[in-house]
Amino acid sequence: MLDEEMIEDYEADEADEGIDDSDDDDADYEAPTIGQAVPVIIDATYTVTEEEAGLRIDKLASLVFTDFSRAQLQGWISDGSLLYNDSVQKPKIRVKVGDVIHLSTTLQQHSEDQPEDIDIDVVYEDDDVLVINKPVGMVVHPGAGNQTGTLVNALLYHYPQQHHLPRAGLVHRIDKDTSGLLLIGKTKPAQMALMDQLKDKSVYRHYQCVVAGDAASLLRHRRIDAPIGRHRSQRTKMTVMTAGREAVTHLLNVTALNGNYCLLDVGLETGRTHQIRVHLSHITYPIVGDRVYGGRRQLRAGLTEAQRQAISNFPRQALHAYTLGFVHPTTGEDVEVTTPIPEDMQQLMAVLSDGYDEE
Repeated sequence: MLDEEMIEDYEADEADEGIDDSDDDDADYEAPTIGQAVPVIIDATYTVTEEEAGLRIDKLASLVFTDFSRAQLQGWISDGSLLYNDSVQKPKIRVKVGDVIHLSTTLQQHSEDQPEDIDIDVVYEDDDVLVINKPVGMVVHPGAGNQTGTLVNALLYHYPQQHHLPRAGLVHRIDKDTSGLLLIGKTKPAQMALMDQLKDKSVYRHYQCVVAGDAASLLRHRRIDAPIGRHRSQRTKMTVMTAGREAVTHLLNVTALNGNYCLLDVGLETGRTHQIRVHLSHITYPIVGDRVYGGRRQLRAGLTEAQRQAISNFPRQALHAYTLGFVHPTTGEDVEVTTPIPEDMQQLMAVLSDGYDEE
């Protein structure tokens, strides 16, 4: 199960809200039908090092094949799925340098989350990590009222070997109507390492959003430090409250689109549900298109009719996760991935800045 704090640290799309053992060729994978078990073939070999000599087979296997429990591995040792020097041995046998253990089995993974052939935009991928650019309107994972059509359903189709990972490897999430980058671990060790980075703040996430507010006023709120909790009466909303959890948002850059609207570059220090939307609404400069936290304050004085219509008709919060940085869980190298502002936000910005002269 996912760590409870990790779930809390998702930007929710609903307000309630060492060995790669996968050698499958995804191109030859035939997606199962709804309700059918998903076969995952495990075929991996490992040679004992000098430091590991003297360990029991089951202990070594638990250190090597980290996606599986020790009890599960002991069962495979007993039934011959995990061989020691090509022979079946008892779990208590101790290994020697140069010995070989070989795991070969097929898992029938059952899950309520089913694979679906949905296109995903992959912007970074290696053996351990995947970063995708989520489009507007896609829910991140199945939940009440959204059992299909989610990112998790898509991941399970394109990466069937991730069926045994919680949420198909997702490390965090963003709102249904927020576009942008999401980080995914392709193995259990990678997912756990990236979740740890999210907690210790070595994963950084930068967003761009269009807000109702003038540049001078916004520049007075470079750091928004206001705890966030569940609204006491409107349970689908979050709000700033003294009894809430710590929440810190940084306004990294402010670009005026006109006298009353700006493009913000925002960094998250924490990751509470709806954090950016709640914080900007709290300081009275809501995100354009945010029907939950924006309200009438989105419409400021001095708008042309075209600008008023563009704001009133914008169908979602104008918020985009454009930069994602993390330490690679295997190589230890710093990785940064970016994706441009989507076309709908670019069009909104063009209308708002039409005829504006900063001078």
